[in-house]
Amino acid sequence: MCKTKVSLSGNFHYLCFVSNKQKQRTIIFYRDYFQEFFERQRDKVKAKIIWTLEFLEELPRIPETYLKHIENTDGLYEIRVQVGSDIFRIFRFFDQGKLIVLANGFQKKNQKTPKNEIERALRIKQQYENDKN
Repeated sequence: MCKTKVSLSGNFHYLCFVSNKQKQRTIIFYRDYFQEFFERQRDKVKAKIIWTLEFLEELPRIPETYLKHIENTDGLYEIRVQVGSDIFRIFRFFDQGKLIVLANGFQKKNQKTPKNEIERALRIKQQYENDKN
């Protein structure tokens, strides 16, 4: 379960899980984009998202079932979460090799990922890169 969230420089939030397993990577939230999405979800969806994020932190190699590269983008991926028949996607990108930055999330209504959601995630990624410099 998520036990701690620490703010850094106002724009970055680290996600810290209490786990006995060794972490392979660290997950951070950039600004409040992901958190706003997360807080709107039902408890069952939140629990599955937390489980998935813990899984991503601990696994040496992440299967495509949980993480897929978005075609025609420079390093944008979607984290895949399914609860019953509801499908959710959370955009993320890597920074410093093992750091996963979470951007926006949304509930997927059909087969294709909406272009406006991808564009929003790319804008967030660009904003993140500008803030780092």
